[in-house]
Amino acid sequence: MSLTYSEIKQQYAALQQTYDYMMNQRQHIIDFVQARTITSITFVGCGSSYCLSRSAAMSVTLRAGLPAYALAGGDLMLNYEQYRPMLKNTLLVAPSRSGSTSEVVEAVRLLREGSDSNLPVLSLSCVSDSPLSKQANFALELPWAFDHSVCQTRTVTNLYMANLLLGAFLGEDEKLIEDLQTAIHQGEAYMNTVEDNIRSAADFNWSNAVLLADGELQGLASEGAIALTEIAKIQAHSFHLLDVRHGPMVTVGEDTLVIAALSEQGAEHQSKLMRDIKNRGAKIIAFADQAEVIPSEYVDLAVVSENRLDPAARGIPFIFIPQIVALSKAEQLGIDPDQPDGLVAWVKL
Repeated sequence: MSLTYSEIKQQYAALQQTYDYMMNQRQHIIDFVQARTITSITFVGCGSSYCLSRSAAMSVTLRAGLPAYALAGGDLMLNYEQYRPMLKNTLLVAPSRSGSTSEVVEAVRLLREGSDSNLPVLSLSCVSDSPLSKQANFALELPWAFDHSVCQTRTVTNLYMANLLLGAFLGEDEKLIEDLQTAIHQGEAYMNTVEDNIRSAADFNWSNAVLLADGELQGLASEGAIALTEIAKIQAHSFHLLDVRHGPMVTVGEDTLVIAALSEQGAEHQSKLMRDIKNRGAKIIAFADQAEVIPSEYVDLAVVSENRLDPAARGIPFIFIPQIVALSKAEQLGIDPDQPDGLVAWVKL
């Protein structure tokens, strides 16, 4: 058994710890934000953390009513002067596995050396006393969610939920908070129920993966594409559901596995999209929290969560699909998922 697989399977136990920790920090987080003149929130991260930042920015905008943005750490580090105007009165939130990623740590340092010396920073890391935590005004630390494998899986899911809880706290979104706990409670049974079916659906000769998701799940779908690329060395890309028609459809064929997160809205358009993808010869794994949402006649595997969930909370069971697909493909190709070629756990410049 690989370390990557162990960490995938341990993610729900870690999620419960993260949920309990964040709930204990809830009032402290609210007090920290309200004590400052904040008119926006800016998430910054690299790689997986940047993908999560994109989802988090969407969640904060929708749920807390605050403008929110996502910046790639390397972009901010190289071009921090250019970004100063949009960072005025912002709260900088930095999710990170290691809390040591050079681009993010250096970007914060550079910003604070100039006119933004009072820029408030909230860090979310999976180690204690990291360089990023030491730079932050408010440090949240989730060491139980740290992935020792090079590729992030358990860490991703935990940082995704922690980001969601930040937005839910600020927006007083009790339904999302409740549904995140529901997603955790169903997690072990869900993994045990769907894993073998996911592996079977992905057991064919494919070399291209396309992940489709909208809204708060789009950034997370991009992380799923990264997982497939890192763990199994497969070309993988993510798009909004209907946007795949606008060019990327030409890459979809018999060598393609499509993983799609469907919703209860626009069922007819989603069904037609699945039909058109199927007609191009691709295999489809479709996820939803309601079986009737998935057009079974066009998909090869329907994955349904046990409970109906808030749209953002669906991301927790959804991300398990590309994680297991990536692991399964790596095993099929004889690739060690714990030692991806040319990668390190975090970048030190």
